[in-house]
Amino acid sequence: QVQLVESGGGEVQPGGSLRLSCVASGFPFSNRAMSWYRQAPGKDRELVASISAGRTTNYADFVRGRFTISRDNAKNMVALEMNSLKPEDAAVYFCAASRLAYTIGRPDYWGQGTQVTVSS
Repeated sequence: QVQLVESGGGEVQPGGSLRLSCVASGFPFSNRAMSWYRQAPGKDRELVASISAGRTTNYADFVRGRFTISRDNAKNMVALEMNSLKPEDAAVYFCAASRLAYTIGRPDYWGQGTQVTVSS
């Protein structure tokens, strides 16, 4: 079965950095698009960044220039490097996988999420 396990969440001060990791199993990772979403309390889940099997990336406007998504196919891992974190970035961050090599519509598989807190 497909499993996505996130790690790296925690509490940082505004302006700080975190690196989230997601280790995947149960599917051909290298052939699938991967994404990071986030959801703050009382708000909708929103796309943060995605990366295709060919390593084409896209970012939400609110993280562009601050966050970087990458993948290491040898480790079945997708990472989200988050810099210059703002209080508005606080949320549960979810790793997600698509059945396709690129992202179209909603992801098909989700991790359990990892909490990111940004506070002073």
